[in-house]
Amino acid sequence: MEQLEQNVDLNIGGMTCAACANRIEKGLSRMPGVASANVNLALETARVALAPDGSATVGDLIRKVEQLGYRAERKTEQADSGEKRRKEIARQRNKLIASAILAFPLLWAMVGHFSFTSWIWVPELFMNPWFQLALATPVQFVIGARFYEGAYKALRNGSANMDVLVALGTSAAYFYSLYQTIRTAGGGMHGMRVDLYFETSAVLITLILLGKLFEALAKGRSSEAIRSLMKLQAKTALVIREDGSEAGIPLEQVAVGDVCLVKPGEKVPVDGEVVGGESSVDESMLTGESLPVGKRPGDAVFGATLNKNGTLRVKATRIGKDTALAQIIRVVEQAQGSKAPIQRVADKISGIFVPIVVGIAVLTFLLWFFALDAGQFAGALEKAIAVLVIACPCALGLATPTSIMAGSGRSAELGVLFKGGEYLETTQSVDTIVLDKTGTVTNGAPSLTDLKVSADWSGEESSLLRWIASAERGSEHPLAEAIVQGLRERGVAPSEPDSFEAVPGFGVRATVEGRELLVGTRRLMDSRDVSVPEEALREMGRLEEQGKTAMLVAADGRYAALVAVADTIKESSRQAVERLQRLGLQVIMMTGDNERTARAIARAAGIQHVLAEVLPEGKAAEVKKLQEAGRKVAMVGDGINDAPALATADIGMAVGTGADVALETADVTLMRGDLNGIADAIGLSRKTMRNIRQNLFWALAYNVVGIPIAASGLLAPWLAGAAMALSSVSVVLNALRLQRARVGADADRARQPSRA
Repeated sequence: MEQLEQNVDLNIGGMTCAACANRIEKGLSRMPGVASANVNLALETARVALAPDGSATVGDLIRKVEQLGYRAERKTEQADSGEKRRKEIARQRNKLIASAILAFPLLWAMVGHFSFTSWIWVPELFMNPWFQLALATPVQFVIGARFYEGAYKALRNGSANMDVLVALGTSAAYFYSLYQTIRTAGGGMHGMRVDLYFETSAVLITLILLGKLFEALAKGRSSEAIRSLMKLQAKTALVIREDGSEAGIPLEQVAVGDVCLVKPGEKVPVDGEVVGGESSVDESMLTGESLPVGKRPGDAVFGATLNKNGTLRVKATRIGKDTALAQIIRVVEQAQGSKAPIQRVADKISGIFVPIVVGIAVLTFLLWFFALDAGQFAGALEKAIAVLVIACPCALGLATPTSIMAGSGRSAELGVLFKGGEYLETTQSVDTIVLDKTGTVTNGAPSLTDLKVSADWSGEESSLLRWIASAERGSEHPLAEAIVQGLRERGVAPSEPDSFEAVPGFGVRATVEGRELLVGTRRLMDSRDVSVPEEALREMGRLEEQGKTAMLVAADGRYAALVAVADTIKESSRQAVERLQRLGLQVIMMTGDNERTARAIARAAGIQHVLAEVLPEGKAAEVKKLQEAGRKVAMVGDGINDAPALATADIGMAVGTGADVALETADVTLMRGDLNGIADAIGLSRKTMRNIRQNLFWALAYNVVGIPIAASGLLAPWLAGAAMALSSVSVVLNALRLQRARVGADADRARQPSRA
């Protein structure tokens, strides 16, 4: 029994255009046990979501694809896929060379037909119909067999694709020329030159193969982002054995818990924790941040990052597919293989395109043969062939996926991970940014700044401080950690509380050494009927106006102390907010902190709109209100309490340094800790969508303009073939421009989101 997986990735072979991808996608989607299917023409892959009932297996999927007339296999490592792509390109190149050698004499003979090229010498042999037949036949039926095979499979399954157009066009030219050759056997040859179209079929096939080769080479470049990420991994690791000896072993043999020695200039082999030594580590390959990050014992390091100047001892905590780099590669692959909503437009068009083109070609032939050039079969046939060839919908099928591939790959290089093409598209339409405060706008590493014990408790101050530290010890909130750390530095040793309860948005309640402790907001005190002196409330207000977070302490129902914690804003926050405002975005800071503190932090960051004292469960509701007011909202956060809001927003962005649950919930992950990643994400999204629109416009405009020109007789079939090949290549090359896209304060262009 095959192992069932929720998502299955397949490599697909034999697709030639968008119609092929659509047919496979529909065939897989209609299978029992398949929840959804997404086929990517540019990557030549399919991602299939299986229903949990287990009624469909990987073998069933492969058999279905083969039944539809294509090749399929389970996708394994990217390296294997790259090797297969290289072999396929080599086969295409060999076929192209053979086809070009055979077609060249036919092209030479064709050039000699024109009056303005009468000065070109053409060997008499090249003009011989039987010689031309001998050259054109292997091109048509051996090298061009793929087109017949593809057309047969498409028609057998009740649809039509690019292969149908090519097979129809080249067969018409070949068989008409064969008929003319047989009919004129034994007669004079010179009079029949203009009625032979062997060169049309052979040169068309050659040009299409040339276009496909260029296309394959360009598509290979668009997957470079993933290959370059994989190359970042270290190949070996220097592991310290229990006896103190060092052993260099392949990376695959490193186990969780092994301690690796990382010398200056070496790559960190695995994700882990520094257990010895100090150094600075270049994490730019993961975060896009160029400045090295200092590392000391207790700090986390990531595989593939570069150790700069000190020796580190790293205990492995994540290996193989669990490392940060492996997760990034998976996210990029998922994004590159997904569909943006705008692609549905191209899919719908390409689904009905080929039958319409065949109809136009038939109509063109009939009009020319019976009306415009009555009785001239050869001329009418030539014009119909030109219509069939120039209308091949390759460019239309490649317009969106190649841009998504290039855009998501470039964003990964800059530390921005889009989880799918739909998020890459939606991000460009965002007009409101909602920022969490702690850990997003601020550093998230607050410190204890003020501690004022009530005179009533001065005789028990040392005990009170121990109770406060013990009560906060059970909380994972950054403010609680700052209080505990600050008290430790003052010589206070916390004990284990007898009981502990976190009151989200208010503070904590704990029992320590038989005393009931409350640490939190005024609302927490009010809810427990604790009377707070006016003097303490005034002092609390003064501290909050300084941007500090002040908390009240009560013991056994009586006010006992006032503590204040300060969290500084990140150095990049103000610059990032200015960039977002220049892009025409409204920036809002939302926090559970009190109004005074929130506004002080917002002023320092240049944020004008503040939503303060918002409880965790209320954050999603505030996002919903903005959406109901017609805003497109991106929520940016890093904490567990941000997850509902991240899921509610049109786009959820998680700061990469934050909690795993926030990263899982978010649509976009900002690997850097600073907010410039938001503007980078929006800038990349806008550039990618602009690129997609350019591709779709030119692909459609090419056909809208080209078909009438071909039908009017102004375009020879071989020129139509060259134009068709050029259109596909131009679309891919335009998409590849995204691999060099620049973002940053100097590259922010548009102040308003681009609209379709």
